[in-house]
Amino acid sequence: MDLKHQTINTHLSNLSSHSHTTRLAALRHLRLLSNQDPAARPIISAAGAIPHLLDALFSSSHSIQDNAAATLLNISISDRLPLLSTHHLLDAIAHLLSSHATSSSPNAVQSAAATLHCLLSFVPEFRPTVGARRDILHYLIGIIESSDSPRRSVKDALKASFGIALHPPNRAIMVQLEPGHNGPARRVIAQIAGCDESEEAFREVSGIPLLSSLLESEGSSLRTKENAVSGLLNVVRCSGEETVMEVREKTVSLAALDGIVYVQDHGSAKGKSKAVALLKLVFDGGSSCNKNCCDLYPVELDS
Repeated sequence: MDLKHQTINTHLSNLSSHSHTTRLAALRHLRLLSNQDPAARPIISAAGAIPHLLDALFSSSHSIQDNAAATLLNISISDRLPLLSTHHLLDAIAHLLSSHATSSSPNAVQSAAATLHCLLSFVPEFRPTVGARRDILHYLIGIIESSDSPRRSVKDALKASFGIALHPPNRAIMVQLEPGHNGPARRVIAQIAGCDESEEAFREVSGIPLLSSLLESEGSSLRTKENAVSGLLNVVRCSGEETVMEVREKTVSLAALDGIVYVQDHGSAKGKSKAVALLKLVFDGGSSCNKNCCDLYPVELDS
């Protein structure tokens, strides 16, 4: 057994210690290893660390939560199967997300949402499983809508929610959730992910003006404008003529057009192509709209 394996096994054995200090030190070392050495991630998983890391998410200690959640996120980037095969993965994540506004560490919540996003992005078979957990969807939307949520937590909760909506049956579930449970946010997410069922609901909650306002705002970053273009393009591709007309009406303002053109001129390669496509679909009369739209979910793990 080489030194790396020995070191990991030592830290793993310390996770069972009755000493908070010993457990925390072990978690910090595992977090550091998994962050700095991608080759250590499968070794950590194979050593049996994942159940211990998930158990740590139930801890009342923010430091324990932070280091355990960050280590799980690092593992999810390159060694997903052991995570997916651990039976209480979603229970542990749901527990952490459920207390995002009270007892959970904000950093741990963000890492947990990012872990979901990573798994949902690269393992399509995982999407139905998460979609069956309505509690997780409620918690993610709660993070998105809370004014107290840190920006990074909102960003990763959005990404995870989009990932859930990539499974078509999940989109309908998001629209059909009982009234009074964060309707606007879930409907917007479902529609942007390509949900025919939510077209009318999307208009009702002013989703198009919201996306258009992001293009008009001087305070919006290039990435935000790219996401707004992506969302509007998907709405146009997936919706009927009435919605296309509304998109056209909302984007004829000079400010919104400037935002689309700005993405066309300065955005990423993907952003530029979507800006060109949006301009073509909207200003060619909408006749090119494709009801069998493809998913436009941008898998962007860089932050």
